[in-house]
Amino acid sequence: MTYTVSRQTGRMMAGLTVFVVLLCLGSLMLGRYPIDPVTAVWAVIAKFIPVSTDFPPTLQTVLFHVRLPRIGAALLIGGGLAMSGASFQGLFRNPLVSPFILGVASGAGFGAALGILLSAGMFGIQLLAFVFGALAVLLSYGMGRVYKAAPTLVLVLSGVIVGSFFSALLSLLKYVADPYDKLPVIVYWLMGSLATMTQAKLFSVCVPILLGIAVLMVVRWRINVLTLGDEEAKALGVSTGRLRLVIVLAATLITASAVSVSGIIGWVGLVIPHLARMLVGPNYSRLMPASLLLGACYMLLIDDVARTVTASEIPLGILTATIGAPVFAFLLRKGRLGWA
Repeated sequence: MTYTVSRQTGRMMAGLTVFVVLLCLGSLMLGRYPIDPVTAVWAVIAKFIPVSTDFPPTLQTVLFHVRLPRIGAALLIGGGLAMSGASFQGLFRNPLVSPFILGVASGAGFGAALGILLSAGMFGIQLLAFVFGALAVLLSYGMGRVYKAAPTLVLVLSGVIVGSFFSALLSLLKYVADPYDKLPVIVYWLMGSLATMTQAKLFSVCVPILLGIAVLMVVRWRINVLTLGDEEAKALGVSTGRLRLVIVLAATLITASAVSVSGIIGWVGLVIPHLARMLVGPNYSRLMPASLLLGACYMLLIDDVARTVTASEIPLGILTATIGAPVFAFLLRKGRLGWA
């Protein structure tokens, strides 16, 4: 039976991996500048192999400076946010928890908007986003520990309070921002977009997001123990405090880095882990890779829709909320929500 489950999971992972590759190839072709698949693949290969090519400069500009950075960012951000949501749900033993609900996204959004207002540059924006994202989740978790009520309810309400607090601070920043210069940048950025993604931006978030993903992948077996409860985890020899800190830092690093370059993109960290759980089950050793692949596919599809359906790009946050809310309501109706 175990062998059958492992084989099915392996096929599922292989299918998702192939789907990701096909989506990447399709995304290279999509857009107002048509590129056929053979030319796209050959141009990418020729970039790393010293062979003679006669590709027009426009094709190389579109391919390497516009589409590839967007594809890479969509894969990293979608997969990273999905893994962060899954880890938070297991860590707090709550199916309603996501980076957005715990206030990480709001805190990181405030930090990044502050960086934009202060013209802090990319590094400064990322640093402020991480600092305030980490502060938000620590405040939510600390409030949940202080009040002696139902832990799930208090945790969700704490996240709502912290998120509202940082939303208010964000409104204050928008109120004092220059209405002709900084304010439009902040408002459009908050709706989520990869339109301004460049190679430099991609490289700046590649390391922190991959580092956070690697940490969560390493500790994914131990998240299974955390879902049993603190006493059971300690009885099995797991240092729950240290493990919680590692998971929170890794998930916050991913979320804050994603928010710092793409704006606030909600619902990915909430819905995708539940869909992945339906595919591979609640075991975090399988759930985390499945969330990574499924989140990458989802964000890549959303970005393709955003840049091809209309002449002007649709903000990603609008699309993820429009799709995520009905899907989450469907899962709730079917009773498919659970953290273990």
